[in-house]
Amino acid sequence: MALYLLYEAASGYSLFVANGLDEIGQNTEAVRNSVVDLNRFGKVVQLTAFHPFDSALDALNQCNSVSEGLMTDELRNFLELNLPKVKEGKKPKFSLGLAEPKIGSHISEATKIPCQSNEFVLELLRGVRLHFDRFLKDLKPGDLEKAQLGLGHSYSRAKVKFNVNRVDNMVIQAIFLLDTLDKDINSFSMRVREWYSWHFPELVKIVNDNYLYAKTAKFIEDKAKLSEEKIPELTDILGDEDKAKEVVEAAKASMGQDLSPIDLINVHQFARRVMDLAEYRKKLYDYLVAKMNDIAPNLASLIGEVVGARLISHAGSLTNLAKCPSSTLQILGAEKALFRALKTRGNTPKYGLIFHSSFIGRASAKNKGRMARYLANKCSIASRIDCFSESSSTTFGEKLREQVEERLDFYDKGVAPRKNIDVMKAAIEILENQDMETEEAPKKTSKKKKSKSDATENGELMDEDKPTGDATSEDEKSVKKSKKKEKRRLEQEQTVEEANGSNGVDAEHDGTAAKKKKKKKSKNEDGEGLRTASSAIKKKKKSSKGEVDN
Repeated sequence: MALYLLYEAASGYSLFVANGLDEIGQNTEAVRNSVVDLNRFGKVVQLTAFHPFDSALDALNQCNSVSEGLMTDELRNFLELNLPKVKEGKKPKFSLGLAEPKIGSHISEATKIPCQSNEFVLELLRGVRLHFDRFLKDLKPGDLEKAQLGLGHSYSRAKVKFNVNRVDNMVIQAIFLLDTLDKDINSFSMRVREWYSWHFPELVKIVNDNYLYAKTAKFIEDKAKLSEEKIPELTDILGDEDKAKEVVEAAKASMGQDLSPIDLINVHQFARRVMDLAEYRKKLYDYLVAKMNDIAPNLASLIGEVVGARLISHAGSLTNLAKCPSSTLQILGAEKALFRALKTRGNTPKYGLIFHSSFIGRASAKNKGRMARYLANKCSIASRIDCFSESSSTTFGEKLREQVEERLDFYDKGVAPRKNIDVMKAAIEILENQDMETEEAPKKTSKKKKSKSDATENGELMDEDKPTGDATSEDEKSVKKSKKKEKRRLEQEQTVEEANGSNGVDAEHDGTAAKKKKKKKSKNEDGEGLRTASSAIKKKKKSSKGEVDN
């Protein structure tokens, strides 16, 4: 049976045939030693076909498909063109050796070509990779190395390249640092308490909070200098005037020993460092909340930012968490207890990191396991939505949280919860309405802009654009204009009557002209009416005076 070898190089696909080999009876160690010698290896393995890649982008796409176990159209055409045809109903007399078993299964399903991948084939492919530049005669020295280097860089960049705002590695580092800071701040605060208690031991019982204790110790320094004048400042630090007075009274009758100025300076500096660490911890928590809202908003709204970040960090990434079934997510973080239970054949744990959620604490003792299973189911759904959705929103997380609340009520009060399909439909409708609103908002603004531009071109003001304060002044102006127009009409009528008394024919002619002018005035009442009316009156007066003189 002939054995063909498919080698995916950085420059293209190559097909080799191995003649005179009997796999049965061949020792892998002997093949490994004989591969190094090109004279022996070249007699057995020969190049039959080579298909170069069109470009670096094509090489990257082919490399990605091979790594994912997918056969591209180019690879299929290359194999069907250069391998013997497989007849239906007959056993093929050849086999194809591959380095990747995944792509071999895909090739055998699609083309019915028998494929194999074992140690014997891998050793032969190692020899092909070692002497590949000798089989291709047209290659220049250094071409293959450049192709391998370029493809390696582009393949690595393509694997690492994704949305910068959705880098879950930042969340993993932040939650690790947050846990480390909590431990360090607690240990440092205890050290401050022990150190300063030699000087002022009564302060430990009065101030319980670590941050406030460090802040108070930094402010007091020497207890002998503490007086009633500093009570307002102590009140600002502690937030309670009674505590501040109690601290001052305790300092007066303190049993602690005196410290030298150098010791007080060291205690002061150490307390300041503890305060800085506590303040940085608050900023880091705010940063973690912001990153979780960007990366996994639904998971954060369902179970909280800190618990969601711990789940992501324990799984390794958001993608790994999305791949986990809900049963695995439920006990994530309790691996030791799980394997101990399997080893001793005891009861397996009911929850892991998910126990820190408030829902588990609110459930009764008999319902904690059921609540953990239900919450893990919803967390699995939320993580998959966050991982594979293109747009980020908290709608699904809020709806899933409502479902968990309803499940709690069902366990406690027996109220029947809604079905999952109804809740998901409601969430999808909310998202569609939000998308419709975002699409309609720019259209409304564009329509307003167009109407404003048309109004300014016609010389008219829109009611929406008029200020409320100038409305009364504009009404007064319109009333004054109407009064002036009435006066001008009366004057015009008087002039027409005088003209009729002097000369009938000329008066009729002037009257028709006056009527035409009136119509023109009624049409053009915007801004030119005042000027045209005054000019018409002057002309009529002059004409009437000229007729009277004649």
